Amino acid sequence: MTNKKQTADEIAALKREVEELKAKVSPPKSEPFVPEPYQRYDPTANFSLPPSALRDMIAAEPRGFMQGVVHDNRAPTGRPGMIPQQPTSPRSSAGDGTGRAREIPLGPSMHQRYVDAQLDAQDAKDRRERIQQAASADAARKFAEQSEKLQRLIEQNQKLMAKIK
Repeated sequence: MTNKKQTADEIAALKREVEELKAKVSPPKSEPFVPEPYQRYDPTANFSLPPSALRDMIAAEPRGFMQGVVHDNRAPTGRPGMIPQQPTSPRSSAGDGTGRAREIPLGPSMHQRYVDAQLDAQDAKDRRERIQQAASADAARKFAEQSEKLQRLIEQNQKLMAKIK
């Protein structure tokens, strides 16, 4: 009887321990998130001025003054940067005061010959490798054909030797 009571106590202790561990592992159940209702932002909320002083400042601004400031800020100023101030001569060169550099003709770079030489050398190397691979493949094919012929001759000789005996 004491043995049964002891095992029942052990089982109850183990169940309590399992419940405690489950409580530690699983996160606490919380209420679903409900956002706050929208509140309008008031930029003057943290001002140290009283509202009457702010109203007086707004009333002191002449009609359309801020619209003019915004318009002036967005309006173009001066000449656009891409239009030259004075016409330039067709033969301008560096250092003549026009701010333009000498004309460089379009075409291949003067260093293109080095690139072409490297490409030609690589092409020649690749061509040699392809010829060597083709020769090796041809030699292997001929060797295989000769091996087959030799094997047939050996078999024929063995048959003839077997007939002679």
